[in-house]
Amino acid sequence: MEYLFVYGTLLKDLENEMSKFLASHSKFISKGYFYGKLYKVTWFPGAILSTNTLDKVYGMVFKIENPEAVFNVLDDYEGIGEKYPEPQLFKKLVTTAFLEDGSTLKTWVYLYNLPVKGLKQITSGNYLKYTIDK
Repeated sequence: MEYLFVYGTLLKDLENEMSKFLASHSKFISKGYFYGKLYKVTWFPGAILSTNTLDKVYGMVFKIENPEAVFNVLDDYEGIGEKYPEPQLFKKLVTTAFLEDGSTLKTWVYLYNLPVKGLKQITSGNYLKYTIDK
C-alpha cells in the first residue's frame, strides 16, 4: 500500500518540517474525505472512523515514494512502533478515501487511538478550515 490520507499536521498547506518531508517524498493525488470524526487533541487533530456517511474528515491523498522508508519516518512522527508505550496515540489503518473526481481509493490513514471523551469535535471535519477560523 503506497497511498496515505492526511488530515492534520501533514497537510501540504501547513508548511511544517514533516509536511515538507511528506511533500518531498510523495506525489499529491487529490483532495478528498473519509467517513470519520475529527477532534482537537492538543495542538494537533485526531480522527476516528465512523459508519455514519454524514461524518466526514477532509484532507489530502498522497502516493508515497519508497513507502517502507517514508512510513518508518512518519510512524515515528505519529508515535507508532515498539519504542512507544501502549496504548499508542495513533494507529495506522487502511480506509477508503473518496476523491474529488468521485473515485475511491484504499489508503493508509493515521487514526487517533485514545478515547475522544472530553475532546472538542471539529464538526466541519476540516482541520485547515478550523485553524483559519480560530
